[in-house]
Amino acid sequence: MTKFKIWLLAIRPKTLPAAAVPVIVGTAIAIGDMAFNFGPALAALLGALLIQIGANLANDVFDFKKGTDTAERTGPLRVTQAGLLTPRQVTVGMCLVFGLALLIGIYLIAVGGWPILVIGILSIICAIAYTGGPYPLGYNGLGDVFVFIFFGLVAVCGTYYVQAGEVSGASILAALPVGLLATAILVVNNLRDLETDKKTGKKTLAVHLGVKGTQAEYLLLLGVSYLVPVLIWATGYGSTWIMLSWLSIPFAIPLIKDIFIKKGSSLNETLAGTAKLEFIYGLLFSLGYIL
Repeated sequence: MTKFKIWLLAIRPKTLPAAAVPVIVGTAIAIGDMAFNFGPALAALLGALLIQIGANLANDVFDFKKGTDTAERTGPLRVTQAGLLTPRQVTVGMCLVFGLALLIGIYLIAVGGWPILVIGILSIICAIAYTGGPYPLGYNGLGDVFVFIFFGLVAVCGTYYVQAGEVSGASILAALPVGLLATAILVVNNLRDLETDKKTGKKTLAVHLGVKGTQAEYLLLLGVSYLVPVLIWATGYGSTWIMLSWLSIPFAIPLIKDIFIKKGSSLNETLAGTAKLEFIYGLLFSLGYIL
């Protein structure tokens, strides 16, 4: 592999839609509310992508250092564990990416004030603390909660806030399915790695819940995601066009079947499919709100 391909593998581009969808949805709510602002919207997107890349690099190096990534790993190749990059190289790359995110954050802070400063600092801290630090969130069953908060509530509402200058009821409701589907991606990841995580002492929520409990969690996350548009329509925050998001249900059905049948590395397809589902759902939901 060339260095470019190795770094491309390290940043895991297939995970980036999970960072982009909250910004797309938050911006769509701003457009629908006549509050769209191109500069902050673009900066929010770039910042979200950089934080996601930084988190991916942090996971790569910290999981390796903690001994979680072993030869039994069933997920995509990790560059540190494979010896393609040294821990120092990945750490330096992580710091550079977070540094770029901070530069973009300066502009967003100028637009949105101290709330954006708090959001930015907490986002970077949690991105590192997911697998790093003395109490890694992902190793103590807290990953699902923090993914829902930061890939849902914080990202969607924060994107809306830097454009509109406030947080609306519609933006809060819109954040719910986005956060739930982002969490569903993590659930598939943790279900796939359940046995190896158990062996290495990584106590994800999937390890605590077991296979059946994790399958039920996935089903619940997807189910509630499709109930939220009904709630938005019923409360008057959106028109019946918001139900366009239900056109993504055909993409969800095979994933639900997979989660009860597949095991190990075969769940990698389900993982990618869940990320695709979130992206399609987010686009349809956004279009529905704007209409």
